[in-house]
Amino acid sequence: MRLLSRTRTVAIDTAREFGSVGVEAEDVGYAINGRNLVDGVSLTVRHGEIVAVLGPNGAGKSTLLGLLTGDLTPHHGLVRIADRPIADYSQRELALRRGVLPQAVTLSFPFTVDEVVRMGRAPHAGLAYEESEDEIVARCLAETDVSHLLERAYPSLSGGERARVSLARVLAQGAPVLFLDEPTAALDLKHTEDVLRLARARARKGDAVVIVLHDLNLAAAYADRIALMARGRLVACGAPAEVCTAPLLSELYGHPVDVMKRPGTDELLILPSR
Repeated sequence: MRLLSRTRTVAIDTAREFGSVGVEAEDVGYAINGRNLVDGVSLTVRHGEIVAVLGPNGAGKSTLLGLLTGDLTPHHGLVRIADRPIADYSQRELALRRGVLPQAVTLSFPFTVDEVVRMGRAPHAGLAYEESEDEIVARCLAETDVSHLLERAYPSLSGGERARVSLARVLAQGAPVLFLDEPTAALDLKHTEDVLRLARARARKGDAVVIVLHDLNLAAAYADRIALMARGRLVACGAPAEVCTAPLLSELYGHPVDVMKRPGTDELLILPSR
């Protein structure tokens, strides 16, 4: 199944200039029925880095992600992608600039894995690239370890397999800004580490990557910066060693937490006190 021809040049700049702004929120807020789900959050994510968004249930993490992606419109404040207000993009332009992996992807029709991953290439219809359509799809299938599922119907897959196929679709989209909402929730140990390594590899190639996570240890191991949220507000943002302190995490999560270093390394280990 081929969705695209490659006959024209790219109509929007999708360059990945290290250190340039990928996405920026300026004092954004969002409320439902008078309740602030996100309240006055400012956050900048640059090309070449991973920012992990963490916090307890109901902290506003997924709502913030929806604002950053343009799926939600802030009630106040502004979101920019590549220094341009997100509201100024057409849907196609936005799809070329940012890829989004939501918490859950529902597909009832029996599309094959190959067809689902090729859907990620739809915004590129008519644009010219050095790598062929088939090469891009094959690479993304291999990176997410789902090549062997190529002809399987998406609804027949396990939860973890669906999550990896959905990630392959987002990677195939090729956008320079990535938003991943709890991408490891349904995954086993190996594939959890694989997904975070993939995110790190994309950042090292110049992508700006935002990941919502619950696992503090994964965030500390893979993120360049961690943004901690509580009650809709950003309470801290910085390098893992700066924000992952026992007093701050214990207060944030309402449970005592121990923070130590793995023996012989600078890697943080974050454990609940028992």
